[in-house]
Amino acid sequence: LWIDGVTQRVREGGQVVNVTAVIATATNAEGHRVIVGFDIVTTEDSAAWTAFLRSLVARGLAGVQLVISDAHGGIKAAIAQVLGEATWQRCRTHFMANLATRVPKSNWPMIAALVRSIFEQPDRESTWAQLSDVVSKLTSAGFGDVATTLLDAADDVLAFMAFPGDHWAKIRSNNPQERLNK
Repeated sequence: LWIDGVTQRVREGGQVVNVTAVIATATNAEGHRVIVGFDIVTTEDSAAWTAFLRSLVARGLAGVQLVISDAHGGIKAAIAQVLGEATWQRCRTHFMANLATRVPKSNWPMIAALVRSIFEQPDRESTWAQLSDVVSKLTSAGFGDVATTLLDAADDVLAFMAFPGDHWAKIRSNNPQERLNK
């Protein structure tokens, strides 16, 4: 299950206010992505996400094994409360955007290429070995804070590895959701 929200400014009662369009996409039994829920909420907090996820469950959503989202605290709390049996994974797209804010723009292409190489490995052992190599390279290049951030987030962004390797390419990112939001 991929969940995300996009904040929009809208006119309401003669005022311009922010609302968030929240959307959930899932993979059905045939392996196709389908939109399973959409709503507009006034604040993107734990209560709103909890209500949204409960509405999906009430309409029949079941068997969720993995939820991919950004690391927003409200989303994580709602997932734990409503879909507690599911594994949570931090969206790679959101993580990379967060990581980009920690480095000068001129260094980002090199760092992004290094970090992306972690996700392209064929198996669990290679992925963790590549993570170690990237952390070492970042540290020796003077980006120790980026290396620390990467290590701190490793379990969250690499949760997809608990699933069969055939599924990795489809579940390691929230990128399709990001395109859908646009």
